[in-house]
Parts: sequence; structure tokens; C-alpha cells
Amino acid sequence: MALFHFHVTQIKRSAGQSAVASAAYRAGEKLHSEYYGEDSDYTKKGGVICSETLLPSHAPPEYTDRETLWNAVEKAERGKKAQLAYSFDIALQNEFSMQENIALARQFLLDNFVSRGMVVDFAVHSPDKEDGGISNPHFHVMCPIRPIEPDGRWGNKQRREYVLDEHGERVLDKAGNYVFNAVPTTDWGSPETLEHWRQAWADLCNAKFAEKGLDYRIDNRSYERQGIDQLPTVHEGPSVRAMEAKGIRTDKGDLNRFIRKTNALLREAKEKINALIRWLKDVKAELEKPQPPTLNDLLALHCANRNKGAHSNKAKNANLQRYAEAFSFLQSKDLHTVDDLENTLHAMQNKIDTLKKSASAKQARIKEVDELLRMVDYYKSGKPTADKLKSIRFEKSRQKYKAEHDNELRTFYMAERKLKLHFKDGKLPITAWRDEKSRLEMEYRDLQQELTPLYADVKKLWAIHYNIYEVQHEQERQNSVTRQKKSEIEH
Repeated sequence: MALFHFHVTQIKRSAGQSAVASAAYRAGEKLHSEYYGEDSDYTKKGGVICSETLLPSHAPPEYTDRETLWNAVEKAERGKKAQLAYSFDIALQNEFSMQENIALARQFLLDNFVSRGMVVDFAVHSPDKEDGGISNPHFHVMCPIRPIEPDGRWGNKQRREYVLDEHGERVLDKAGNYVFNAVPTTDWGSPETLEHWRQAWADLCNAKFAEKGLDYRIDNRSYERQGIDQLPTVHEGPSVRAMEAKGIRTDKGDLNRFIRKTNALLREAKEKINALIRWLKDVKAELEKPQPPTLNDLLALHCANRNKGAHSNKAKNANLQRYAEAFSFLQSKDLHTVDDLENTLHAMQNKIDTLKKSASAKQARIKEVDELLRMVDYYKSGKPTADKLKSIRFEKSRQKYKAEHDNELRTFYMAERKLKLHFKDGKLPITAWRDEKSRLEMEYRDLQQELTPLYADVKKLWAIHYNIYEVQHEQERQNSVTRQKKSEIEH
């Protein structure tokens, strides 16, 4: 079945990522990072159909070599938290042959990326069914964020746009420096450009469907923008689908099962629209009584206002369904007034912030311990080789042995340097590190389990808060108009 999946993120050092390692993984190759002094070997990774670099005419031709390209990107970015590259994950179509999919991906990248002066490194993946995967062809794209100038050198990501006064002169701050705004030098990161790319990919695939005489079509718009009255499922990806195929339940799989069940309930709810309309009339009658508005009153008024502009029973049913769900949720939380709602939101947000801070700290320490344990493995595996090198007395034999075991020795010495400060009485606290990692991982999982329902509740409460704000704002506007008319009559 035709599907649309077009996801973009950034590869950045602040997240502990490496452009060279990311490129090696996507291409299924072994690449050496000059920045980190490490090799990333993914030559045993399966499912990589092809990989290719595409360059604009002004880019140095040596950038067709993947290792040269991404080491150049790493060298150009000096910041410890530098943003290195855009990373795209785009679904291909099972209705097309692999050759057609590859040609379609290449055409899309040339027309929409390379034509803008972007350097493109892309790889086509198709998971192996025999290894537990499913038919899920897709392609990964990496593009440096920093543009290449016409002379082939790396350009700036941003430029200064100075703030001017009413006379067109530059404005100074208190320290005597010119005030300026940092403006991106390209439009590659703008929401409008991303939307254009998503639309272009959908159009290209749909044109191919039409060319092949197939009735399938994909749409880059959300269900809401398409006017489809159902909740969208989340993208599962090959790993999740492989686990589900083996009978292993996953969070994403459970969520999609819940969404499908919810969509079925929504369809059943349409049959109850007449009863819900009668119920809404009773609510309106209750609102006409002089009493302070409760959350339920304000939500009902919001629903009524939306139904005034609804042009179909389908739209009215959707409004009523949202109102019923919000009302039930507020009852379950014992919330009745606007103050109740705001106090609860404030308390829940504070709790979320505290839990997130704790989870981030634990996750950071887990990465540190993981790195130490990885260095321990390098140290243990390389120590016999290093010891043997020390025992060789003749220089020629030493150099020959060193050349034969160059990679192993380099990783050993790197590990030795990083572990040097952790030796105590000639020993490393390996068991303590493993115990600490297990404890932190358990505590991190517990925090995530505690955060998940909090996120869901806060999201629902903010949606209700926004609906109530709309009602109160409209009431204030109407009151203002009434006061103004009364004032005009009196004068």
C-alpha cells in the first residue's frame, strides 16, 4: 500500500553525533573520522542497496568520496555543539521496482536539493525479510548545513543583519557594539522549504503512479488538513515492525493498535449524533441560567460556537466528540474551575521539568559509562598486542609487528589514555561501572514511564485551556462591542 513518510532531523555534536559515523552507517561502509580519530565500520550492515554522492557544479570534485566529504564538514565545524548536517528519512513505494525507486529518489534530489547548491549523500535501504524485516524500502539523505561558495570553499551558515534606526544608522547597545540579527544564508532550514520538498516528493510519486496506471496516491498533508475524520498512526520503522512480526510488543505497535481502536470508536460515535445534539440543547439551556461559568460550561459554549460554523453533520459530530472527551477527562481529574485548571497545569509542568532534568542527567551519565566500558574492551583486547610489542627488542621487527597490528594498537593506546585517570592500584572499577549502568538504566526507564502519562495529560489540559481562552476572548469582544454601542447611544 502506498505511503508517505518524509522525516528530517539534524546531525549535531551536542547530541553526541558524528557526521562521518552517520554517513558510514547509512552507506554500510567503513569510514575514518579525523576529528575523533576513530573508525566507524558498518560493512556488515545488511539491506544497503546503493549509495551515492551528488554535487553541485561548484563543489570540489574530491567530495564525491564520502570519507573526504564528511571529514571536510567535520573540519569546517569547530564548535563542540555544532550542527553538522540535515538528515532525511524518506519512504519509497512498494508498487515501484527498486530501479524505479532509485531513479525517482535521484531525480528528486537533483531537482530539489542539488539545484539549490546543496551537497547530497544518499543511500537506499531495503531490510531483508529473512532477517525479520518487512518490505519497507526507504532512502536516507545527508546534506551539510554549511553551504559551499562558488569558489568551492565552505561558506557561512548565518550573516549579520544590522538593526537600523529611523535615520538608517546602525544602532549601538549599552556596551557600544552594533546590534544585529543572525540571519540564515540559505532557506534550507525553513518550514516553507521543508513543506515544498514534502509536496514535491508526493507529486513526483503520484506522477509515477499515474504513469504506471495505478490508482494509488500519497499525500504530504496531515489527516486534519485533508479533511479526513480519523487519527493518524505513527511511523513504526523497520526495527519495530521486525519485532512485532516476531510477536514482540512495542510501544509504537501498542500506540497504533490503540489509535485503530479509537478510530473504530469514532465511527460508532457518529450513530449517536442525534442523542448528542439533544444533550447539547440541554447544556445550552443550563448555560442561560445566571451562574459563574465552570469549565464544563465554557467547553460546551466552545462546542456550540464551532457548530454554528459547521456545514455538515460530520463536522458537528467531530466537535461533539471532542467536547465529550474533554468533559470526561476533566471529571476524571476533578477539575471544575479555570483556577483549578491553571493550578494543575502549573504543578504538572513543574513536575515534568524536574523529571526531565533528572532523566537527562542519568542519560548523560549512562553515555559516559558506556564509553568507559567500550574503552575497557579496547584496552583488554589490545593489551596482549601492546605487551608483545614491548618485548620485541630489534627495531626492524618492532616496526614490522607495529605495522601489522596498527589498528589494534591505535585503539589500545586511545583506550589507555582515556582510562588512565580511572586506574586505582592498577585496576579499573569495571564491575562498579556495569552495576552503575544497570541501575541508571532502570531509573531512567522508571522516569520515562512516569513522564509518559504526564505528557499525555498536560497535552490534553493545554488543548482545553486554549479552547476556554477562545470562548473568554470572544465574550470579552462581544461585551466591548455592547459597551461601545451603549456609549454611542447615550451621547
